[in-house]
Amino acid sequence: MSCGRHIVTVCTEHSAVLDPCHYLESLGFEVTYLAVNDEGLISVENVAASLRNDTILVSVMAANNEIGVLQPIAEIGQLCHDRGVYFHTDAAQAIGKIPLNVSEQNIDLMSLTAHKIYGAKGIGALYVRRRHPRVAIAPQLHGGGHERGLRSGTLYPPQIVGMAEAITIAIAEMSTESERLLELRSHLWQAIQPLGGVTLNGHPSQRLAGNLNVSFDGLNGDRLLRALQPVVAVSSGSACTSAQATPSHVLQAIGRSDALARASIRFGLGRFTTLDEIETVIALICNTVPLLRDR
Repeated sequence: MSCGRHIVTVCTEHSAVLDPCHYLESLGFEVTYLAVNDEGLISVENVAASLRNDTILVSVMAANNEIGVLQPIAEIGQLCHDRGVYFHTDAAQAIGKIPLNVSEQNIDLMSLTAHKIYGAKGIGALYVRRRHPRVAIAPQLHGGGHERGLRSGTLYPPQIVGMAEAITIAIAEMSTESERLLELRSHLWQAIQPLGGVTLNGHPSQRLAGNLNVSFDGLNGDRLLRALQPVVAVSSGSACTSAQATPSHVLQAIGRSDALARASIRFGLGRFTTLDEIETVIALICNTVPLLRDR
């Protein structure tokens, strides 16, 4: 691998990737932020065109946290290996929901978290490839040499064991759960379309089964959220940036206007979502949206 100072990522990444990239820029690194198409996807060709002789890392999330789209990480990983560049993927939203294989998908570094698959908050994992190629990274915390010197500090076994068990359960149920969630999501999407002025955000099929992100034209997003949240737990974007007044950078990147981005709702369907709950959501939306539009 080269000792360059150029990094490639995507403009729709989570702030957990974008913010460190901005920090690295302040240290003299150069970062290329790839654009996405109107469905939130990047092309392998665009990644290839962005690579330089001094590129050291490409970071592309497997599944987007807001619009749920699935990027072609296996193809991107192969491209990176062919060009001698490390490939990292943020798989926090993908683990246990889509198949992941670091060998088949040419992944050198992979970030995971437990709380997205019903594990405890505060525990995560970083996969680091040890051969073909061997990835060497600097220590993240100094002061004890734990984790082969990568991250010092006494480990907390209950959280570690809990995360492993959460991943085991999620993978075991992944196929049947994906089918079930896809049916529920399709039912919800089909039921709200007759309202008119409802735009799907993200690719219609190349997305997580439990993600539905839609924009309601002519609505104030905050008022819609307040109307829904006493009964339904929904969000207008990333939970990590929910306090920000600016529109979602992900929705802006796929061409949504500020007004339409602010009128967007993300529905997250999970292991405990039932058909009765979906019917409740449908009824609430179909009654609430026309009333808000008339005001």
